[in-house]
Amino acid sequence: MERLGTGIGWRPEIADAVERMPGIDWVEVVAENVCPGHLPDPLRRLRERGVTVVPHGVSLGLGGADRPDEGRLTALAERAEALGSPLVTEHIAFVRAGGALTATPHLEAGHLLPVPRTRDALDVLCENVRIAQEALPVPLAVENIAALISWPGEEMTEGQFLYELADRTGVRLLIDVANLHTNHVNRAEDPAKALAELPLEAIAYVHVAGGFERDGVWHDSHAHPVPRPVLDILTDLASRVSPPGVLLERDENFPEPAELEAELASIRRAVEAGAVERVKAEVRAAGHAVAARRPGTTPGDWSEVPADAPSRSDGATEQGHRTRAAGATRGASGRPEHTGVDEARQRLGLAQAALLSALVAGTPVPEGFDRARVGVQARALAARRADVVAKVAPELPEILGAEYRTAFLGYAQTQPMTGGYRRDALAFAEHLLSAGRPGDAAARRELREWWLERSGPSPRSRRPVHRLARATRKVLLRR
Repeated sequence: MERLGTGIGWRPEIADAVERMPGIDWVEVVAENVCPGHLPDPLRRLRERGVTVVPHGVSLGLGGADRPDEGRLTALAERAEALGSPLVTEHIAFVRAGGALTATPHLEAGHLLPVPRTRDALDVLCENVRIAQEALPVPLAVENIAALISWPGEEMTEGQFLYELADRTGVRLLIDVANLHTNHVNRAEDPAKALAELPLEAIAYVHVAGGFERDGVWHDSHAHPVPRPVLDILTDLASRVSPPGVLLERDENFPEPAELEAELASIRRAVEAGAVERVKAEVRAAGHAVAARRPGTTPGDWSEVPADAPSRSDGATEQGHRTRAAGATRGASGRPEHTGVDEARQRLGLAQAALLSALVAGTPVPEGFDRARVGVQARALAARRADVVAKVAPELPEILGAEYRTAFLGYAQTQPMTGGYRRDALAFAEHLLSAGRPGDAAARRELREWWLERSGPSPRSRRPVHRLARATRKVLLRR
């Protein structure tokens, strides 16, 4: 695996700071936010300097019941080629549900949601990953996600699930240590146990990010400093294997460049501390091996090696070896690891559609889920949706003012997203106008004008005289 070094998530808001930042070996870009033929100048200059750029997808939905969309795969492949990337990454998550497979309404989550750690979900995920691997020009790595909710009836731990996925597909892993911390707080999962079960040799790189805790729930915000527990998990990982790359993620609430550089320095120190522990463990293991071969024992007699002596030559623990052996046995049977993937897709699809409908359309919470946590996740999805719509359509908060957020959250309770965020913005405006809102007549006329400009069958004229007329009309509407 290519050594990437220390990197940072490239965002337009910090593009200039990243370009000047010392010690940046590589950057990661959100794949859906870059256009292959029109790269931003700061990103282009980084590439010309030899800085590696990795596209990170967020919309493929490899953990969903449907097969990966060919158009999205083609777009991801184009970005990998345009950026000259050594690999591309995506998430082990579902982002949409419903549709023809389940004969239910199509719904979009607008965010990454966890897949159940079941045989059905694993079989579907493995097939989806293979489809993606065949369509992409470079290797694929997939990321573990943070979750607020747990699926009932799960059959594997996160480490076991990831181990089998990597074993059956050869896919690489992007391990997010912040997400391991999130799942520790929200789902009482031990990050050390997850690391012990992972196929560490399959790690492509590592994500590090910040968050915050509220009412006993950890929110993976990517908008706060990296906390000490996340750095400790990074040190634990680095004590087991040398990660090919480590990257700081920050998506909002960007601090001054000096603060970002300080966080990167903390990440480097955490990795270095883990490397020291790894060397110590290797020295101890070598010492135990020498002691076990003392006079009176045969070269093959390891009975004197302490039971707790570390063995990390290939990055796998004994539990990992057992998991891999089980996978190899299934693969050697001459048949697919699990029969009936199409049936598994339908079962998984129905389950995901029921959960997503509860989250975004207000339908009853499926049996077995924690209703309170589903409510927390539903509110988080609506809040994120409001934030993203405000970014892609900044005119809406300007027109509606303080009313925007309350109005959007009310809309989101009964109107699930069925397309992208731009379509959602138009649907929100139409929803308000059909209800005779906003109450202020001038604001309502301005909102209607905004909606008409963007929802018609063709763009309004771009001739200067027409643009001037529209601008004048807007000024008059505000009076």
